[in-house]
Amino acid sequence: MSGLTSRRLFSTRPIVVFSLIVLLKSYLAWMVVFGSPSWTTLLKEVPFALIVFCLIEWFATKRKLVYYLGANLLMTAILFAVLMYYKYYGVIVTYLALHQVNQVTAVSNSVFSLMDPYYLLVFIDIIVMAYFLMRRKKAQNWKKDSQKQIRKSVVATLFGISLAMCLFNIVPNRASMNEIVKAEQMGILNYEAYTIFSKKTQDFVDKSEITQAKINELKTFQQPASPQLWEAAKGKNLIIIQLESFQNFLVNLKIDGKEITPNFNKLANNNYYFKHFYQGVGQGNTSDAEFIVNTSFYIPPNGAATQVYAGKELPSLPKLVEEHGYDSATFHTNVVEFWNRGELYKALGFNRYYDKKFFGEDDTVFFGASDEVLYSKTAEELDRMSQSGKPFYSQIISMTAHHPFTIPSRKYKMELPERYEGSFVGDYIRAQNYADYALGLFIDDLKARGIWDNSVVVLYGDHLGLPIYSLDRTDKELMKEIYGRDYGYTDMINIPLVIASNGVTDKEPKAFEQLGGQVDVVPTVANLLGFKMDDHIHFGQDLFNSSTYNLLPQRYYLPTGSFVSSQELFLSGSGYADGTHYPLAGDGIKEPEATENEYNRALELLKLSDSYVSQLPDREPKKNE
Repeated sequence: MSGLTSRRLFSTRPIVVFSLIVLLKSYLAWMVVFGSPSWTTLLKEVPFALIVFCLIEWFATKRKLVYYLGANLLMTAILFAVLMYYKYYGVIVTYLALHQVNQVTAVSNSVFSLMDPYYLLVFIDIIVMAYFLMRRKKAQNWKKDSQKQIRKSVVATLFGISLAMCLFNIVPNRASMNEIVKAEQMGILNYEAYTIFSKKTQDFVDKSEITQAKINELKTFQQPASPQLWEAAKGKNLIIIQLESFQNFLVNLKIDGKEITPNFNKLANNNYYFKHFYQGVGQGNTSDAEFIVNTSFYIPPNGAATQVYAGKELPSLPKLVEEHGYDSATFHTNVVEFWNRGELYKALGFNRYYDKKFFGEDDTVFFGASDEVLYSKTAEELDRMSQSGKPFYSQIISMTAHHPFTIPSRKYKMELPERYEGSFVGDYIRAQNYADYALGLFIDDLKARGIWDNSVVVLYGDHLGLPIYSLDRTDKELMKEIYGRDYGYTDMINIPLVIASNGVTDKEPKAFEQLGGQVDVVPTVANLLGFKMDDHIHFGQDLFNSSTYNLLPQRYYLPTGSFVSSQELFLSGSGYADGTHYPLAGDGIKEPEATENEYNRALELLKLSDSYVSQLPDREPKKNE
């Protein structure tokens, strides 16, 4: 670029230059999030930028260029955050995600693994501008040119037109359920502003009106008078193992004749296996899974459950088992402060937690000790607990197979086929193969110590590991090879559930067909152990006694208003009418099964859960805390 050309470029009115820059960056964001930009991008994104720039023109008499640069940097940061967050969660980031800053810092390797090099194009103008600003003469000329005043009448007119266009984009689209559709209808920058200023207060249902009968009616569930498997495992220990990023397609998967998860396969094939089981997590990921599985409530509408609900006196599985003389403990190799788990564990009523301080930093992978260390030290502690004469409940959170799944070579337990090497899917499969190896060691250890035979062991995946929106072309081809068809949303959120109890589940192993979700774990294990839940409001249902129907509302990873029913995954649009139907069988059946009645009932269930938990009394700290 010649000196004359560059001078002409930057002597152009800053309001024009920076508006063009915002438009180009918006096109990049739209390409990633919505598939492709359109001519409407101009009318949805530029008016917001013009409002900001008009305010600068109106009020800034000095250092106008500094304000332009600052505004450009802020909008650039917003659009870049939208790109990165979408690649990880598949949703549009908002200011509410600022609560996650500490967590994002801790998982920075996961975040950066999602970044395609061309995302950095959003910063190229900043680099070019920095170059010119470092050249003193050019910087002085640019600053001088930027101080030229635009007539106030022109600024006022432009501001008025831009404001009207922003309102035209925002107001008619406020009722859209699907957050991604809403952001596309409004424009990304308008949507971000809308989330800040809307301040919509939630209309809670009075707690006195929330009854188990009402919940069961919405779910069309009726507990039988004589439930199957009632007290089948009475008096046994309860061990819940939460497997990091473990999706259902791994079960019995062979690649070139080699089993990927032989130990989990053995458990699934020789006990009770629920193959139509689905995640219910949101912004809190793993910690949300811990919350749901221990409470049978849904996640909050915004934020992680550990941050929103940890201050409440939560009815929970640890408190339920304590009523029946059980001890309780939870095990995780990361620091307890991560995702505010320390406060969550107090709210749930665990007697003890074991974190990084207990497991140490030997054989560290990602954020803490490896799964081998987790299981080895946990087995020793469970052995000690079993000597007390009291049954126990322990929840164990595995972590080594964590995104981005690049485990160290010393942990490799398999050779990948050449076509999988260097791919995201290949890294995921290798990490899960190692996690399964460590799980096998743990099971053998529990059996050797005599703990296995006297326990109910529940295993499930905490959340998806392979988001559709994070896969490149090679990864999608590999997933198509695995499934024999395109990888879809129903596959993405499908996780396995296995329940194993010696003398109960191994008598007649069974693969159950009924639909289930993480919210169903509490009532299901309560039935096995013989614990009545009459005084515990819950939104799940006993899977052993609900063979015909289930309704699972979804949040965050899927748009608000989405749900899984016994035949379909329904993704909401602006509402029900323009939603999308995905058959759970993945067979491409076109005839919609999910109904508007189910859509309304799913929303009502979420509202009841939000209302109930939000109105629970605040937790009173105990003296020893």
